Amino acid sequence: MKIYSPFIGVLLLLCLSCEDDTVGYNEIVKPNGKIAQFNELSAGTATSFLSSSKAYDTPAPWVTGALLERFNNGDLLYDNPYNEESGLGPVYAGYSCGSCHKNAGRTPSSLFSQGGSGNYGFSSMLVYIIRKNGAFFRQYGRVLHDQTIYGSQAEGKLKVTYTEESYSFPDGEKYSLQKPHYEITEWYADSISPEDLYISVRIPLRHVGMGQIMSLDRQELLKVEAQSNYPEYGISGRLNYITEKGVYQIGLSGNKAQHADLTVELGYSSDMGMTNSRYPEEVCAGQSQSPALYHGLEVSTRDMEDVDLYMQCLGVPARRYVNNAIVKKGEKAFYAAKCHLCHLPTLHTQATGSTLLNGTSLPWLGGQTIHPYSDFLIHDMGPELDDHLKSGLAFGNEWRTTPLWGIGLQETVNGHTQFLHDGRARNLKEAILWHGGEGAVSKELFKKLSKEDRDALIVFLETL
Repeated sequence: MKIYSPFIGVLLLLCLSCEDDTVGYNEIVKPNGKIAQFNELSAGTATSFLSSSKAYDTPAPWVTGALLERFNNGDLLYDNPYNEESGLGPVYAGYSCGSCHKNAGRTPSSLFSQGGSGNYGFSSMLVYIIRKNGAFFRQYGRVLHDQTIYGSQAEGKLKVTYTEESYSFPDGEKYSLQKPHYEITEWYADSISPEDLYISVRIPLRHVGMGQIMSLDRQELLKVEAQSNYPEYGISGRLNYITEKGVYQIGLSGNKAQHADLTVELGYSSDMGMTNSRYPEEVCAGQSQSPALYHGLEVSTRDMEDVDLYMQCLGVPARRYVNNAIVKKGEKAFYAAKCHLCHLPTLHTQATGSTLLNGTSLPWLGGQTIHPYSDFLIHDMGPELDDHLKSGLAFGNEWRTTPLWGIGLQETVNGHTQFLHDGRARNLKEAILWHGGEGAVSKELFKKLSKEDRDALIVFLETL
């Protein structure tokens, strides 16, 4: 097992012998020949038992035959590095899905390596810009494209600086938080006054459990919303609703649950500048560098559906070391800090599974008990995390509860432990300590735990 917290690694290693082989509820055989326990199965029959750098990037066990062929094609398209000849640009944010989502995870962002926009064809982030009255800028739209093909000009470049403040837990242990400060330089057109500008930066999400998210039982989510009212803790989550493809529906994906699907077509259009059947216009339409000639659709609906299929058919990493004494201690601390009130451990998928963007059904995703550790509701996370960007019904201070499944493998898969929407949290402890608003109760309870219990809670998260 990889230990991500060196200061507690020795304790955990000493307790690995605490594992037992109790046969659980589901009779799913693990690669070692043992029967998986119920609480190991993060995604039911789609659970994967890999814990390597490919932990997010492997098909679910039921992906075979013709489905596997389409999965492999989608995988190739997901990682394919597009260029000008194959339709990239002229302005874009990344040259492939995989450029920002390496191994279906979170490619390290140039925010930290280069202090803002990168110079190698991608920055592994999206930069949203809006006027302070909520309107978009005429020359830019909602996303600032900071990369270009040869001969074109980026819409602008992001620069980030950080200020760091030190704090102490009640028992005296020190910690610090870094706060980002953003500015845009090298504007393509009109230089926009900082006094009229809100900037929201998003590093990539992990593509873990996408098919399960698309298959969530909507009726169960309505019940979760109705029950998500804990006035004693200041918690009251709600579903986001958005209009997508002409249908007003529950939002599930994205940092603010602002999408009802996996936005494959939007990703090709806005992130890569590639026209398609849903977004047939160039993303820079209206700019002087917009192509003079229309070359038709640059990616087919069939290929986009294979990418959609690839993402929805990925396996979800199993929970690890579920019987370990420190992990159990950390799980108890997780509940004591009321983290479970929003990071809901167990949900279910609807009987029919999900339907891909061009109508293909995935019934294998249906009828599953899953453990995403999210209620998929939006919650007020306080003024420090307010990005002022409204998405559907979600205001700037409201964010979807992040699913925690697979979170402990992010360092193994992508080599970093940057969390939250803009990566400001350098580890899981800092992510907890950035919680405000409805999340403040868990932050304060976490701070009051003993150091031993705080450390154990982090170990528990690292085994999800």
